[in-house]
Amino acid sequence: MTNELEIDESLWREKLTPEEFRICREKGTERPFTGAYWQEFREGEYQCKCCGEPLFLSDTKFDAGCGWPSFFIPMNKTAIKENLDRTHGMVRTEVVCRKCDCHLGHVFTDGPAPTGLRYCINSASILFVPNNQ
Repeated sequence: MTNELEIDESLWREKLTPEEFRICREKGTERPFTGAYWQEFREGEYQCKCCGEPLFLSDTKFDAGCGWPSFFIPMNKTAIKENLDRTHGMVRTEVVCRKCDCHLGHVFTDGPAPTGLRYCINSASILFVPNNQ
């Protein structure tokens, strides 16, 4: 299945900063400990930066010590899609927004209970919306 939201590359370039475009649309990665949300622990939800799809809740976020926002479960498993990633000499599982195919990050099996998963997400790929807004 392809993404539900088909948008021309030029429109993504207008909507996103060059760094967000590199990460979200070209499957880049921000440097650890530099993103806006790796130390964000207020209550709220994290949405896809590109399309606004709700992805993660703050009560599933944890400090993995890796320098990226980390979550142990998405809000709704159908909001994300997982792809095999064999780049950079590694085998990993890439996580993208199902609605717009925004590259979010990767999921690993070294997370906490109850899932044992660590969704390691680029801050540039998400938007935090505090509960009071």
